[in-house]
Amino acid sequence: MHKYQTLAKKIKNRARELQNLTDQELKNQTVQFRNQIKHGSRLDDLLIEAYATVCEADRRVLGLSPYLTQIIGALVLHEGNIAEMKTGEGKTLTATMPLYLHGLIGNGVFLITANPYLARRDAEEIGKVYRWLGLTVGLGVTKDDDEDDEERDLAKIYASDIVYTTHSSLGFDYLFDNLATTPDEQYIHNLDFAIIDEIDSILLDQAQTPLIVSGAPNVKSNLYALSELMIHQLQEHVDFEKSTDGKSVWLTEDGLTHLETYAGIDDLLSEEHHNLYRHLVIALKANYLFTKDRDYVVENHEVILLDKMNGRKLPGTKLQAGLHQAIEAKEHAKISEETKGMASITYQNLFKLFQRISGMTGTALTDADEFRDTYHLDTIVIPTNRKVIRKDHPDQVYVTNQAKIEASLAKVIEISRAHRPILIETGSVSMSELYSRLLLAKGYAHNILNATSAAKENRIIKEAGNCDSITVATAMAGRGTDIKLSPQAKQNGGLYVIGTERMSSARIDNQLRGRAGRQGEPGDSMFFVSLEDKIVTENAPKWVKKFRKRVTADPNFDLSQPLASLRFKHVVDRAQGVQKNSEVSGRQQTLAFDEVAKVQRNYLYQLRNRIMRSEDLDQILKTAIRLAVLDFVDQVTSYTDVIDFIYNNIDYFFVDEAGELETNWHNPRFLTEYLMKLIQHRQTEVAQQFANEDQLAYYKRLVILKSLDLMWIEQVDALQQLKEVVSNRNWGQHKPVYEYQDEAQRSFKTMKREIYRLILKNSLLSEIVYQDDGTIKVIFV
Repeated sequence: MHKYQTLAKKIKNRARELQNLTDQELKNQTVQFRNQIKHGSRLDDLLIEAYATVCEADRRVLGLSPYLTQIIGALVLHEGNIAEMKTGEGKTLTATMPLYLHGLIGNGVFLITANPYLARRDAEEIGKVYRWLGLTVGLGVTKDDDEDDEERDLAKIYASDIVYTTHSSLGFDYLFDNLATTPDEQYIHNLDFAIIDEIDSILLDQAQTPLIVSGAPNVKSNLYALSELMIHQLQEHVDFEKSTDGKSVWLTEDGLTHLETYAGIDDLLSEEHHNLYRHLVIALKANYLFTKDRDYVVENHEVILLDKMNGRKLPGTKLQAGLHQAIEAKEHAKISEETKGMASITYQNLFKLFQRISGMTGTALTDADEFRDTYHLDTIVIPTNRKVIRKDHPDQVYVTNQAKIEASLAKVIEISRAHRPILIETGSVSMSELYSRLLLAKGYAHNILNATSAAKENRIIKEAGNCDSITVATAMAGRGTDIKLSPQAKQNGGLYVIGTERMSSARIDNQLRGRAGRQGEPGDSMFFVSLEDKIVTENAPKWVKKFRKRVTADPNFDLSQPLASLRFKHVVDRAQGVQKNSEVSGRQQTLAFDEVAKVQRNYLYQLRNRIMRSEDLDQILKTAIRLAVLDFVDQVTSYTDVIDFIYNNIDYFFVDEAGELETNWHNPRFLTEYLMKLIQHRQTEVAQQFANEDQLAYYKRLVILKSLDLMWIEQVDALQQLKEVVSNRNWGQHKPVYEYQDEAQRSFKTMKREIYRLILKNSLLSEIVYQDDGTIKVIFV
């Protein structure tokens, strides 16, 4: 920390000196820096001058001069580390320094925000500083919620010196870039440097959710509704079991027998009934692993997933492998099409594409080991500009949910009498609505912030710091907007945060506590916990459940009083630790799965790019076609096979007039030469349909890319299905990742063989139609 403090003081002093420059002289600093870079200067050589320049620009344009602690945070970000800065410490202004410095080089510099609102706000407000200094700023999300993604000028956005965007927008743009058919349709040319705001939310909490571009629909299944009916005939502990952590569910032998009887079949696990079995398993998961108003909401007969971190709705995001459709069947909503994934990537591997990443968050230290092991990022705690004086009170632990809720409401009433603003955090939409009803019944006006009221989020947060304000919120983490206290609220003691349950990790709890006591303000926090909370029931030792049952049945035990023993406080802490370890293991497994997919994805994307930029595709075509022929010749077993291969891949109108093929087909050398001659003849016929060499070259490129893409779609879909299958095998003492690697490698080899065959087929059998304007349309078979 000493080296950062020393350097920050130099920058602060130099920024004061730059106050003597005119506006134009200060703007000219950018030109000078870029000239120095052209002549070999490194960014580290420019660090003090560039940081001082943007500090002074911040003062002139925004009226804000970065504190010493913000400059320290900016130095940490430049080095590719995580800066842990408490809520209200000004992370937005901190980012201006490293973004400006790296933006001097050109495009490929990103500020990744948690949601589109923050990206728009900061690109507009903070972007004024960069534009004033002569840099260009791009907005990677739509300008408002009504604009379509197609209306964005991607070429201009990604050519900008600095781009403000969200993790999902960048991810999808990257995937679409790698589905392009010409280089002109690719826009992301550099991924140089990124600052990720709320980095723990994106790289940890959302690490297991892959970004998937969905394409062609699968054949629509009528088994979802049937499976939903059948699952409700089953009994827990007889026909199926759930894991102690509540994250897995599986059929027992009795359950399989009962389902076979119900369906009137002999062997549910046979290949013949594989599809029905798959639907029954995902129906079981939908009913017993996913909870309405916690994991998803239903609006207008549509199932919409919820972000676990901030409670926001995730429109357009769907669970894969039929799970989303199974939940739709469970909720009697309209069953959507189950589509195949055309391209997929996790956030973990998306951000590993950058030369350097760094991040900001209020709470990363609790997960510092995972950041270091997975992303090679060190976490450095930045001292607050003013001392934190918030009081974090001990947890109040109760036996039952009812007792906990009553006690927390009593605390709300007590605090409200002091005319202090109160923030009540709940873990689900349904729980936030329960607290809302209870507050209304007691006559307390309040705002409710959850997935159903997200449109009013900014107004609600703006009012949350006023005296007598009560805000009930589902998951405040990652919302990116501070609660600012009114002067009277500060005088009355500041914001009082009440957590109604402990979350999945201590880091998320600390994010909630950090909503109070920002920038040295007064504030308090207290958590109310029960032995019936989800985190406890899923992760605590068995004796806790026995204790709960015993005391709730004891008429002499006063359930309204908190449990005084530290033993129960430790139970909650340990349960949270178990949950955290489980989530770390899940993220590691997801990363291991995606490492396998990454190798295949990189191979395919590099091949696509080579094909798009190649001037001579004849050698690629020749090699692919020869491999397709050799693969077929190696497996052929009859003359009928040969005729079918020719009809389906080479020539619809082939006739073996002399019977030469029928006589000699079983000779591999003869068959290979015969097929190659037939192919060469067809290639000549196809080439004659084109008016010039440019059209023929475009056709060849399109054929190869289309063949690659069709089989990659099948492979992405297969990998998604495979992940679901092998993830359940750990119950049978299998190693899921090893099995996934073996199956994925086998599948990839099959995909390559199919690509060669498709190139042969598409190059010879596709229909070429001339349009009125002279262009051609290719109809693939």
